Amino acid sequence: MNPNVRDIPGYGVDADPKNRPGFPREESPQLRGDARGPPSPQESDVTVFKHGQPARKFPPVFGTAQPPQGVSGLLRRLAYKYPDHWTRHWMMLLFADRVDVAEHKLRRGLPRLAAAAAVVLAGGVVMRRLRA
Repeated sequence: MNPNVRDIPGYGVDADPKNRPGFPREESPQLRGDARGPPSPQESDVTVFKHGQPARKFPPVFGTAQPPQGVSGLLRRLAYKYPDHWTRHWMMLLFADRVDVAEHKLRRGLPRLAAAAAVVLAGGVVMRRLRA
């Protein structure tokens, strides 16, 4: 080895771990003083479906904004009885989405339909009285 090599700036940087730029990654990360640590597991009072292996841990935070309900919820519950890699699982979930849209439209349109039926019924009663 050339004796002048040691005079090159930066030569042997990784000889001492304190001078190694990648050295902190070789240790496990330490929490800072102001860190709270991992989040506590979220509690849920509604059904939350989970993909994958049942032995895997559930994520600490998950969405419960729209719990499964109605016929679409029953279809989802049935779909999750099949493994993820089966086409039946995904097709049932897609069908449950379409049923959910139909349920929403029906729920939204039901008051309008009831009001229209009441107007038609009242109009029919008035027309009968006028004829008689």
